[in-house]
Amino acid sequence: MFYRAKFFNYSRNYVNVSKRMLSNSSKDQRKHLWSMTIIEAANLLRQKKISTVSLVKECFSRISKYDAEINAFIEVQNEKKLLDKALEIDAKGSFNGSLDGIPVAYKDLFCTSSLSTTCGSFMLKNFKSPFNATVINFLEEAGAIMIGKTNMDEFGMGAANVYSVHGPVYNPQSILFDENHFEKNDGDQRVAGGSSGGSAAAVASGMCFAALGSDTGGSVRLPASYCGIVGFKPSYGQCSRWGLIAYANSLDTVGILTRTVSDAQMIYDVISKFDVNDSTSITPEVRSINSSIPSFFKLNSNADDLRGLRVGVPKEYFVSELGESIVNLWKKGISYLKSHGATIVSVSCPSTRYALSAYYILAPSEASSNLARFDGVRYGHRSEESNKNDGMLYANTRGRFGKEVKKRIILGTYALTAGSYGNYFLQAQKIRRMVKSDFDRVFKRPNPLRFTKKDSGCNENKVDVLITPVTISTAPKIEDCLTTNVNNFINTYVNDVFVVPASLAGIPAISIPFGISSIDGFPIGLQLITQYGDDDTLLGVAKVLEKGANQK
Repeated sequence: MFYRAKFFNYSRNYVNVSKRMLSNSSKDQRKHLWSMTIIEAANLLRQKKISTVSLVKECFSRISKYDAEINAFIEVQNEKKLLDKALEIDAKGSFNGSLDGIPVAYKDLFCTSSLSTTCGSFMLKNFKSPFNATVINFLEEAGAIMIGKTNMDEFGMGAANVYSVHGPVYNPQSILFDENHFEKNDGDQRVAGGSSGGSAAAVASGMCFAALGSDTGGSVRLPASYCGIVGFKPSYGQCSRWGLIAYANSLDTVGILTRTVSDAQMIYDVISKFDVNDSTSITPEVRSINSSIPSFFKLNSNADDLRGLRVGVPKEYFVSELGESIVNLWKKGISYLKSHGATIVSVSCPSTRYALSAYYILAPSEASSNLARFDGVRYGHRSEESNKNDGMLYANTRGRFGKEVKKRIILGTYALTAGSYGNYFLQAQKIRRMVKSDFDRVFKRPNPLRFTKKDSGCNENKVDVLITPVTISTAPKIEDCLTTNVNNFINTYVNDVFVVPASLAGIPAISIPFGISSIDGFPIGLQLITQYGDDDTLLGVAKVLEKGANQK
């Protein structure tokens, strides 16, 4: 790896501060700092039962112990400097920001001025941004501490996090199940999921308390399901994309990875703001219209009482490839919501079957345009060979993209050529419109982007939320994703089948850990989807559903 930071020994001063701040807490609490939620840690910080120093120290301890095997981080902060900063926060004594003293991590496509931004690619090996992404500024203003930048599929292109120049990310579940039996070379090692696998693995293994990722076609929800954590994709435009290096502009969405839904909402509340720098940011006018439209939890004050909530089960998501363990947990989730008063309704989204094909036309097409800037002149790596042979300047430089990125650039360029544009790109755009129309038709709440006065009421015969699986299987084996076997290659794309429709429509969706497979013991997540702009209902139902994960 290019940027792994060196670790420093803790000075006696740091240790003494942590001991004083922890004097009112139990040994078990100190031992399990890494497994706390943000809300738990923030409350203890305000009560001065733990310190910022102790949280930072715990995260670096986990990184030092496990990251050589998991490979979640590309670069981490200088430990001594970060502990100095933590000491200053503790010395101040007041924790007024909602995230004061909470260590977080960022996927390596968010621009940061203090650490390099590589996008998991050789093309940006030495790139350091002069500014921070807007969402990072929002989090820092709330008091969050950046612990480091996480690994990812190159430029966000991948579903398994095996296409990074820094190497694949390994699923951390082996650590959580048995810390004494984690073998990186074990043939049963599983992927963390992509493209935000580093962020998911970092949160799941206790290396940070939350992480930002990006979700273009499931790149937050898929790794969240594989790693057993929460992955939240807000409505497109709710969170600023300024400073997020683009893969596909019309699909890229800032995503949140945490251990609980409440933690995800805490991060979301900080970063869900209008940004004048982002042309795709939802305007204050549309946000005002959205807030005026009734939603379930605005009309119902009891957060656990789902009477009146209509939950849709799309029949198109019952595909033949779906594993038995996933079907059983899906049924369990449906039953759990029903036991809390929800009405279960079968619905149809017929365009779902075409969504995956449309996505793999639209996303590569946008990528082929976006990545044209990495030519060695304006941005990115420039081949030394190009100085010897000007005629090969472009070819030698662009040749440093990884194989998956090259594949998608070629596919996207072909789809945009004069002879193919009408047959592929325009047809994919029509399918995208059909997918959006399917969701508008099944949801009770009107879409605020197409809101009119006659839509002011909700159609009671429609549904508030959809419940589906996240993926067709648990985390695949690393070796299966790296093989050149055509069937395995296709399967990595097929794993996106349940997450892509929400991305095409730009609507909010969340992956909630809901159990483990009875076959291989790896996590399984369930997905909730709501109407565009109805993120609050999504998070409210998700809080209820996550309580059912531990019930038999």
